[in-house]
Amino acid sequence: MLIVAIAFVVLLLMGMPVAFAIGIAGTLFFLQNPALPFTIPVQVTVSQTQNFALLAVPLFIMAGNFMNRSGITERLLVLASVLAGRLTGGLAQVSIALSALMGGVSGSAIADAAMQARMLGDEMVKRGFTKGFTAGVLSFGSVLTPIIPPGIGMILYGSIGQVSIGRLFAAGFLPAFLLWLALSAAVWLTARRRGYKPERETRPSLGEIGGALRGGLWALLFPVLLLLGLRMGVFTPSEIGAFAVLYGLFIGFAVYRKLDWRGFLQALEGSLADVGSVMFLIALSAIVSYGIVFEHVPETISGWIVGLTGDLYGVMLIIAVFVIAIGFVIDATVLIIMLTPIFLPVVRELGGDPVHFGLIFIIAATIGNFTPPVGAAMYAVCSILKCPIGAYSRESVPLFTAVALVTLLLILLPQVVLFVPNLVFGS
Repeated sequence: MLIVAIAFVVLLLMGMPVAFAIGIAGTLFFLQNPALPFTIPVQVTVSQTQNFALLAVPLFIMAGNFMNRSGITERLLVLASVLAGRLTGGLAQVSIALSALMGGVSGSAIADAAMQARMLGDEMVKRGFTKGFTAGVLSFGSVLTPIIPPGIGMILYGSIGQVSIGRLFAAGFLPAFLLWLALSAAVWLTARRRGYKPERETRPSLGEIGGALRGGLWALLFPVLLLLGLRMGVFTPSEIGAFAVLYGLFIGFAVYRKLDWRGFLQALEGSLADVGSVMFLIALSAIVSYGIVFEHVPETISGWIVGLTGDLYGVMLIIAVFVIAIGFVIDATVLIIMLTPIFLPVVRELGGDPVHFGLIFIIAATIGNFTPPVGAAMYAVCSILKCPIGAYSRESVPLFTAVALVTLLLILLPQVVLFVPNLVFGS
């Protein structure tokens, strides 16, 4: 598998699309092992797409595109301004609050970061925020998105690792709140030092709060309805994706009436491109996954890690640091698809909870979206704001530190992650 890994890295450095790099590198494994039938790569690629649970992925992507075009984002921005507008840091605090509220709508950290950069980026710069700080806040704020239902990373991890997607959805709420507080504190400290003013000087009236809550109610209900539907057995994870699509259409056409037929077709077109790239990546990753299992890579890595420490929390910390480090050069989706079959058995062998580990793993993998040299969310925001990567990197250090500290806290306190899943689904 060493040659496969080297080939994958070389192909990535050459600029090859990730899905093709994985597929070609995986095929090299079969060329090295002529005893294995060369029909296996075709078989595993096709069979990987037949996983019924993965049907939730395209459905939730489609639902997110419909909701983004339904007019819900503008209403959530008003609600975020009411909630966080008086905090020191002004629009920076509003953007963090908007990320928390938008998590259940977009489901994608990259999409959330790019959307906020277009909505708030220029205004933040006009109000005196440096471009580096603006880009850092808009990028790192979207770390909340993948862990608030229906995060696509949770669906991938749950499908690959055979972990309850309902419990994963429930596990994201408290950690997302802690990340919100940590990022808000980091923004507050920087804003206070630099003299950035609050967005509003007066407290919002009860009428303003009520109106903002009514405007954002449909978005706030979305993750709650998903969780209740799974808990009460009304939907399977795949079926609830279909409900999410209908919910997005209902909001767009009947509630806010912002979604017209042109927007509907544009949402379908965008969903087709998103779904195609994700599913193609999942399909071709099966080739490498077969080689990983055939060569007993999980057992080898398990023995190596346990040899360093037999403590569960120590192992999870080592895995988290490794995933964050490798995430500097590999996309989060790829990490979740490729590393779940390797690290999850290690944690299970030591008695760890797969839901607890899954949330830590998803956060660690997502951090790579915001760090050089290949962070997709970082590049999306910096390109929109025309911000140098160096300035972005310097100004993002407090935000990275805040996320890392929360991740460490979640590793050491699994009850924080498992409280809501145990409350909703039972221990």
